[in-house]
Amino acid sequence: MADSISPAVARRIALAAQGFGTKRPAGPSGAVGTRQLNLAIQKLGLLQLDSVNVFERSHYQPVFARLGPYDKTLLDKLTFARRGRYVEYWAHEAAVIPVEHWPLFRWRMQWYRDYFTRVGDDWMAANEETLAWLRAELAEKGPLPASKIERDVEQRRGSWWEWDDVKRGLERMFRLGEVVSGGRRNFERTYALPEQVLDPEIIAADVPRAEAVHRLMAMSAEAHGIGTLSDFADYYRIKQYDSKPALERLVDEGVVREVAVPGWGKKAYLHRDARVPRRIETAALLSPFDPVVWERERALRLFGFHYRIEIYTPAAKRIFGYYTLPVLIDDELVGRIDLKNDRQGKVLRVQSAWREEGARPGGAERIVPVLREIAAWQGCESIAVADRGDLARELAGALGVSLST
Repeated sequence: MADSISPAVARRIALAAQGFGTKRPAGPSGAVGTRQLNLAIQKLGLLQLDSVNVFERSHYQPVFARLGPYDKTLLDKLTFARRGRYVEYWAHEAAVIPVEHWPLFRWRMQWYRDYFTRVGDDWMAANEETLAWLRAELAEKGPLPASKIERDVEQRRGSWWEWDDVKRGLERMFRLGEVVSGGRRNFERTYALPEQVLDPEIIAADVPRAEAVHRLMAMSAEAHGIGTLSDFADYYRIKQYDSKPALERLVDEGVVREVAVPGWGKKAYLHRDARVPRRIETAALLSPFDPVVWERERALRLFGFHYRIEIYTPAAKRIFGYYTLPVLIDDELVGRIDLKNDRQGKVLRVQSAWREEGARPGGAERIVPVLREIAAWQGCESIAVADRGDLARELAGALGVSLST
């Protein structure tokens, strides 16, 4: 019979596996150096990218939630270097991954190739010349952003060639592995031929699909600490026909073992190296694309937290706000805060603040230091709290500011 692990212990295991509950580097942002950043990324396995910048771009936030203030330019140098330790690919969604993991996704690149062939991608069939021209352009001029190629198109090909074709072609070749990321500048991706930015051994590595999936599932299990088959599979977006045999192999190898978590309603698996802390002490705001909450069913199962980002919801129909961040206090998600960085006014704006149903009274005193730390990290000179949400008044009082309308 599988060992039983309480839901509370399972939460602590999951958070510890994600890097919470350990001592943060002491001191100002300069205390977080290259080593700490690399360790954080390696622990997570990836940083999801997203263009929404109303508060801060998503890939910066998980690192801050775990390490506290750090120099974002240092993270940029690590993750967006042309020949660095990291590269981008569709791992969960678009994400930064360690460059040595890139070959583990060759089966996905092949899947995209088979898919485009199977569905008869009309655009690719009609634009073979375009794709050939893009390859030649990159070969001749080296890594380039799409905007630079688009300018060349206007100068050399005439207005008959739509600029969208550049982006369409590059994105298809990116998914196929025919081009890779060559860094970013002002968040704009640079595209490159693999040989221009990857070492020969990375390009030559040919990992069979079953072995690649096995390794990805092993990394996912370690990043979760504890989870279900669907949890582990979702981390790298692996279908069940691949993930299930990979998990069975991990069980046979003793990498994970089956456990029971009351209330989960699914088989759970515990990683052999999972840390089981007696308590988690932390306070953080989580990105909507943080691995702790990005799989919404897992967030509900772990924390009783029903989470939907409302970016794409019409304003009149939003319940909590445009860009709500889950509030993590110790091992519970106790609320959600809609945050905006007013860069022109240098104001961190709490546009709404909500307490989760059943959350213990108080909590504002734990959130205030986090908001002040965020404001300083973002270069904001003040914090404003709007009169929206059942936690707003308490939060404004703890900050010593008046509610704004």
